Amino acid sequence: MNITVLLSIIFIYFFILLGVAFYTSKNSDNQSFFIGNRKSKWWLVAFGMIGTSLSGVTFISVPGTVGATGGSYLFGGFEYFQFIIGNFIGYFIIAFLLLPLYYKMNLTSIYTYLNKRFNTEAHKTGSTFFIISRAIGATARLYLVINVLDIFLLNKLGVPFWLTTLVILLMILLYTFEGGVKTIVFTDTLQTSFMLISMIACILFIMKNLNLNIRESIDTLNINGYLHIFNCDPHSKTFFLKHILGGMFITIAMTGLDQEMMQKNISVKNLKDSKKNMLTFATILILVNLLFLFMGGLLYLYAINLGAEYQSVSHMINHSQITQNIFGFKDTSGKIQNIMGDNLFPTLSLAGYFPQYLAIIFIIGLVSALFPSADGALTSLTSSFCVDILGLPQKNNLTEKQKKSLRVKIHLTFTFIFLVLILIFKKINNDSIVYTIMDLAGFTYGPLLGLFSFGIFTKRILPQNGKIFIICIIAPILSYLFRILVLKLGYGIGLELIIINSGITFLGLLLISKKFDLQ
Repeated sequence: MNITVLLSIIFIYFFILLGVAFYTSKNSDNQSFFIGNRKSKWWLVAFGMIGTSLSGVTFISVPGTVGATGGSYLFGGFEYFQFIIGNFIGYFIIAFLLLPLYYKMNLTSIYTYLNKRFNTEAHKTGSTFFIISRAIGATARLYLVINVLDIFLLNKLGVPFWLTTLVILLMILLYTFEGGVKTIVFTDTLQTSFMLISMIACILFIMKNLNLNIRESIDTLNINGYLHIFNCDPHSKTFFLKHILGGMFITIAMTGLDQEMMQKNISVKNLKDSKKNMLTFATILILVNLLFLFMGGLLYLYAINLGAEYQSVSHMINHSQITQNIFGFKDTSGKIQNIMGDNLFPTLSLAGYFPQYLAIIFIIGLVSALFPSADGALTSLTSSFCVDILGLPQKNNLTEKQKKSLRVKIHLTFTFIFLVLILIFKKINNDSIVYTIMDLAGFTYGPLLGLFSFGIFTKRILPQNGKIFIICIIAPILSYLFRILVLKLGYGIGLELIIINSGITFLGLLLISKKFDLQ
């Protein structure tokens, strides 16, 4: 594999993004950066949001879940699609419950709602939990892709992981520096296109290589046990009801209560078009995820055809005997090199199992998955901190130039925070990042979901004495302790963790709240 060619493609792609950023950032101001002057086209936002939602997790991690069962892996077969069904329901709730609320209140930051509904403490608590949640989630996604580039390309050239991460973050910083959301809407559309082209090219190549048409591919996947969707074991973490409900609430939290995703939606000129955007996006996303799972099954079939095999291994963890499936090719010593999960697609693409043209297409798709993981996150975190924590738009004592200077400093600070968090993920080195992201979301987005739910479904008021923040800190801790307790009783809590966490937050807020007094 010619590493120089692959690296050249990465830099060419980046300069294309830089060109788009330069064009879209002309005459930009703070309103362009924060909400794109509310002039974004709904169909452009809908298509671009696919890239943000998919990122490296769907591109690399989701295909690997199809054959990844046992041990630390959460899914198997098409069980991930249970989660996607829940996502689909969640998007409808966002379109018909949250979007009308945001447009009615004419919000720049969606967390301003908490200020108008409750008080400053609720506002700052909500935005703080978003900042924590988005920073962790975005860097986990970004780490996944950077790690692939490091293992298969840059590490061979002697480039250290930290330097790879720093260079990529600086590249992202360059093209989001001025334009903000106005730029992100266009670059996300470009990145989504390349990601989908890469997936389709891979599917077509494998079907041709295995002499299968679509019907035969589906039949072969079914024979090999890869097509099952619904898990009917209520004690399992992947029980279908847990996944559908968990997927629904995670979508409401990670999209509907997420400044990054909603920042793009409220950049659309009116509510009607914003709803069109959300429902179009939801429909396309369910089809795209199904295609990624289909590709995942084909990748396992292709690897098996090349000599890969499954093997069960046992090892001790905390004095317990654990049996785990591994999948891969045997090395010269006869030991299986595990390529299950996140390692499957990159290994086949970049270790010589695919022809070079497909490896190039994979790299383009990979880089397309990389940038949406961080560009929108950097922009939304900067916006949330400026608007929600600092109240920058209301600071009349500062000139527009001073506000922009402060915004730039915050943008740079979050870039540094991303660098630190990615290095932490490298230290943890989890083999299935999709599970890690959803698990963390259950803890960090739960209080945010509880706060918004309390505001929407009750008419009670909250005190401004520090108790709101304390409850939002205690809820994830109690959720963690509860999960440990029920696990000892033989019940595994999966994606429903976010429901438990938000429920505890809701009850805590109810205890400290008072009835609204019209007098």
